[in-house]
Amino acid sequence: MVKKVAIVGAGPSGVLLAHYLLHRGDKYQIDIYERRSDPRTVSFSKSRTFPISLSERGMSALRQISGLEEAIKDISLEITGAIFHQKNGKTRLTSRKQPLFTLDRTKLVIVLLEKLTEKSNNQRLNIHFNCQCTEVDFVARKAKFQKVGEAIPTESTADFSIDYDLLIGADGARSVVRKYFLSTEQFECEQKYIPSDYKSIFLPRPDTKSEISLKPDKVHTWTLDDGKVFLLLHQRDGTISGVIYFPHENNQVVGLSSTEEVLNFFGENFPEVGQLMPESEAEAFLNRAIAQIPTIRCNRYHQNDSVLLIGDAAHAVSSSIGQGCNAALEDVVLFNKLLDEYSDNLAVVLEQFTVRRLPDAHALVELGDYAFPASKGLLIEFLLRNLFAKTLHNLFPQRFSPSLFDLISESTVPYSEILSLYKGWISKVKKSNNTNS
Repeated sequence: MVKKVAIVGAGPSGVLLAHYLLHRGDKYQIDIYERRSDPRTVSFSKSRTFPISLSERGMSALRQISGLEEAIKDISLEITGAIFHQKNGKTRLTSRKQPLFTLDRTKLVIVLLEKLTEKSNNQRLNIHFNCQCTEVDFVARKAKFQKVGEAIPTESTADFSIDYDLLIGADGARSVVRKYFLSTEQFECEQKYIPSDYKSIFLPRPDTKSEISLKPDKVHTWTLDDGKVFLLLHQRDGTISGVIYFPHENNQVVGLSSTEEVLNFFGENFPEVGQLMPESEAEAFLNRAIAQIPTIRCNRYHQNDSVLLIGDAAHAVSSSIGQGCNAALEDVVLFNKLLDEYSDNLAVVLEQFTVRRLPDAHALVELGDYAFPASKGLLIEFLLRNLFAKTLHNLFPQRFSPSLFDLISESTVPYSEILSLYKGWISKVKKSNNTNS
């Protein structure tokens, strides 16, 4: 019997899951519901997109579907290391054995959608944009949606309901599907915001005559004594995307009130960025909303044999270690593996997904909060530890583990194992952060 699968959210994990399910023969009828417009036909402003980096975890998930890895690499920039900048102009370089692939999140989704529709027919797959999930009835196995934005044809057809055999909540950190878990027995969910807020920055392609040279194959990082952290990533088209993190309270970024103040702020604190920033971007930065990053920790991801949370809906994480999207794609791999292992018995598969993913998802949140230090003093120690671990592992690979960040972003070692290996460092960063907060 064909099972009706409703996927709420057409982000990377939701669309990749549809790819995997379509490869399972004729067992599933798939409908994807997304509250936003179709990114293939509607351009999004830069303020609604952000760069992501795909490491081995994410790439291995894409690799299992023919053609996806190559298509994503074609629109990505290969990153081979990171450069840590100091205000005095000095830098420290850390290299990578395996590259990261950076790209815009919306472009990632577009490629996944294009490849999905190339391989499927409308009999087994339907994608519904501008459809906001508003209500879920776990007992009746029904979900209600509302047409939003330009998709509203008439008042009488604005709302509609669907039946499902399996409902997938892939609708992000502020998941509507997860909200309905709160009314079920013994469900616990902790939502916190990381101590830093952030603003995005978009810089044009550097002038060839510019004296500022930021290597395009490196992630560029600046860390200040007061907790500000700035990250820059080049994009394939030559432009540069960045994000500045700053403490939630009593921070200079919040008080910037003019374009001139923005330019002076970056010129003083991040000289290279200040020289690359045009007045138009300074004005846009001033008007761009301050954003917060929530972290999510749940005690289970399934409800009976018919509902499952994946990606940020299940375990939203700080962006400091670049694992949010990678972990979401890894969820899909685990789910597909369980379908194989238990012959598509959803009752067992969903329960086992919680059992097997929970330790790694909780460890992921912990690593995201405390793997990368906020203090400048600990940052130097972090770089030295990283270098020391790399050296020892290269010399004696059987006796010494790879560095913390190599394990996170260059392997598929479970997050819970990584946390266990580096629990001493995580405890040290946690104590430092709590002391300085």
